[in-house]
Amino acid sequence: MPGSRSAGSIVDAHLLKAQLARASRRRRLRALLLVLPLVLFVAVTFLMPIAAMLARSVYDPELGRILPRAAAALRQWDGTGLPPEPAWQALSDDLREARSAGTIGKAGTILNYEIAGTRSLLTKTAQQLERQPGGDPKPMFLAIDTRWGDSDLWGALKRATGRWTIARYANALDWRITGYATLAPQPPEQRIYVMLFLRTAKVGLLVTLFCLLLGYPVAHLLATLPLRVSNLLMILVLLPFWTSLLVRTTAWIALLQKQGVLNDALVALGLITEEGRVPLIYNQTGTLIAMTHVLLPFMILPLYSVMKSVSPVYMRAAASLGAGPVTAFRRVYLPQTLPGVGAGSILVFILAIGYYITPALVGGDSGALISNLIAYHMQKSLNWGLAAALATLLLAGVMVLYWLYDRVVGLDNMRLG
Repeated sequence: MPGSRSAGSIVDAHLLKAQLARASRRRRLRALLLVLPLVLFVAVTFLMPIAAMLARSVYDPELGRILPRAAAALRQWDGTGLPPEPAWQALSDDLREARSAGTIGKAGTILNYEIAGTRSLLTKTAQQLERQPGGDPKPMFLAIDTRWGDSDLWGALKRATGRWTIARYANALDWRITGYATLAPQPPEQRIYVMLFLRTAKVGLLVTLFCLLLGYPVAHLLATLPLRVSNLLMILVLLPFWTSLLVRTTAWIALLQKQGVLNDALVALGLITEEGRVPLIYNQTGTLIAMTHVLLPFMILPLYSVMKSVSPVYMRAAASLGAGPVTAFRRVYLPQTLPGVGAGSILVFILAIGYYITPALVGGDSGALISNLIAYHMQKSLNWGLAAALATLLLAGVMVLYWLYDRVVGLDNMRLG
């Protein structure tokens, strides 16, 4: 009957819809399982280290664990004047215990990041306290060293024994926290980090500009030459990728030093005198030259991939309509290659501001970048919190750059191939 056939059709439609939904869920689950190893790999090797760096820059409970009684007592102190008597007694007990446990040096190192010279102060105070029979700790502390009467020292101890702090970011921006929570600029001779951030941005921009000026004609040549010749030139462009970065950098040292190949050639040509040899290494000039050479392929390859897709018909059409070579290039060819220019520029700039090995080897004092100071704090001073704060600020700068690029140019217009 018509009614039963209609009801059967509705049931069949619902069954078909349910089967399609199950099949779709299975496909999505299968796709998720396929990409799950990649997601886990990215999370473990990329996201988790960044999260750990962000946490390290503001979180450090280590000194509070070494000096637990002092940390608890100082939490009750409002940071004005000198702390109450229980805080002196708590610190005395903690210093005696830390010395016997062998952790007094570590405590002094952590506090030394806040105020220079406090590592020796803690060590000396712990040694002297062990020789004291007991009694009122405040006069003993002041007799050992008058610096214990400085409220700034106690404020630094209160900050350092806390779990959370913004002092690392203040230091990274050439500010310091005095007392407990007063922000003040660093002395002029200690303001180095902002200068290094600005130098890093300047070097990154100059290297990007030089790579663009050198790479654009090379990429155009690769895109327009016959295939056999362009393949040979492409091998020459890719050759640096097959050579160790350390070898390339040390080669520039041999070329650019005062007694190097380039200065010898200039002297032989009579362009400079023996006494007037040009210092091209261990300064910012050497950094710019070596980094431009290292990063040039990262500009050429995006430009080439975009230029290869630009048909020569457009330039011939512009010429047939009366446009000269310069006008045709400016109004027809250049706008079509801007996605490659944007991709190459942002790639080179981001690599340049994070470069470490090349500035360390050829830069000297005037060519060092912020990455070299981050490495110093990680490897030499062991101030990992400050290194994390500097790295976080550098990461924030890169993210702001991405945002500005997206607002001005648009990430959709960036092409790597």
